[in-house]
Amino acid sequence: MDWIERLNEAIRYIEENLTGEIEHEKLGQIACCSAYHFQRMFAYIAGMPLSEYIRKRRMSLAAVDLQSSNAKIIDVATKYGYASPTAFNRAFQSVHGVNPSSVKSEGIAIKSFPPITIKITVKGVEEMNYRIETKEAFRIVGKSFPLSREIEQNFSEVPQMWQGTVLDGSLEKNNLADES
Repeated sequence: MDWIERLNEAIRYIEENLTGEIEHEKLGQIACCSAYHFQRMFAYIAGMPLSEYIRKRRMSLAAVDLQSSNAKIIDVATKYGYASPTAFNRAFQSVHGVNPSSVKSEGIAIKSFPPITIKITVKGVEEMNYRIETKEAFRIVGKSFPLSREIEQNFSEVPQMWQGTVLDGSLEKNNLADES
């Protein structure tokens, strides 16, 4: 079993336990890494933190439960691991933009977040035709500017340098776009 299959197996574990406790250590075991590294890999690959993914999946299923049954909001909140209706309400609104009680109304739009599946696509296997061309000599113009070892300081000094270059006319004077 390779690492992509292991990550997908961990996601299956999440899906099977959305109404129960999801043990991060178990996710790490399934993926053959620590819980910490699993969460980092997941966030990098999925583009969202693991906790956000789990919350969005739970809220998707909770919305379906509320729309398709006469279940009480407190029962749905408890089913998806929320001890208080206030916490459930807050999580539900953050995902769907509406409160749980309004979902039962007809015409209310909710969001659905389907389970993710991790796949790898390899690109660059195609051959590429190229040629090398010889160009005539050309001139490159630049402006020397000493940078600070403090990166944050450069964020304010470099824009000032460019502003000064525009104001003193050296940018237009050395503009090569007009030359033929």
